[in-house]
Amino acid sequence: MKSALILLLCIVPFSCSSSDPTNGDAGSSDAAQPPAETPNTDPIPRYSYTIVNRYAHDPEAFTQGLVYENGFLYEGTGMRGSSSLRRVELKTGRVLQRHTLSDDHFGEGITIFDNRIFQLTFTSGVGFIYDKEDFSRLDSVVYPTEGWGLTHDGTQLIMSDGTNILYRRDPATFAEIGRIAVTANDEPLDGLNELEYVNGEIYANLWTFDLLARISPQSGEVLGWIDLRDLLTADERRDADVLNGIAYDPATKRLFVTGKLWPWLFEIELVPEQ
Repeated sequence: MKSALILLLCIVPFSCSSSDPTNGDAGSSDAAQPPAETPNTDPIPRYSYTIVNRYAHDPEAFTQGLVYENGFLYEGTGMRGSSSLRRVELKTGRVLQRHTLSDDHFGEGITIFDNRIFQLTFTSGVGFIYDKEDFSRLDSVVYPTEGWGLTHDGTQLIMSDGTNILYRRDPATFAEIGRIAVTANDEPLDGLNELEYVNGEIYANLWTFDLLARISPQSGEVLGWIDLRDLLTADERRDADVLNGIAYDPATKRLFVTGKLWPWLFEIELVPEQ
């Protein structure tokens, strides 16, 4: 049944990658599932892209979270037995610093807040807080849902769990302090994955699609769709998994995207579609 669903998704207007369901964000039987069909994108504004730069990316990194800060990329990777937190040199893709999670944790989204790195895990119900400089573990947090994506708006953390709900959390306690129900054309938008806060909007990967949603933090409405098909060649696609990874540099307004097991990280500019 899963393979039939993947086939259905891949013939609709936005493309997806076929992946082993034991290796991705749906790696457990009770995991949140991707949207059953392509979301209704009309009449919401759509954007394509131009590639500004292409940087090397570790093709063995199962990217789950991505942040850019002060000249470096910070990356959270998944897979039990190889989940990690990394500091990465942008221009070369070289891993400069790495913390490896224990084998029983599947790493997920990350964000940096107040010189601390927060990292979720998939189904363990626990997340970790690290010192940004030396990656020493400072604390842990718990939550009742799956952990998928994580970002912040400068005041509150914002977390996804694969459904259409985004959770606002207190960065001091990780307590839930609010929710955002995300909708597209008044329909719930499930499959929200990696998150990034960009110019007052929440950008979210939509799991299994080469598609980002631009979301209003106030209303939860999808304000725009970003179509990221064809970043990889057909040959590169064969060894890669889904699009997942958004980072933004507010100082230079650079937007970066990559995916799980992708050989490249792309700096892109958005182009409104007519």
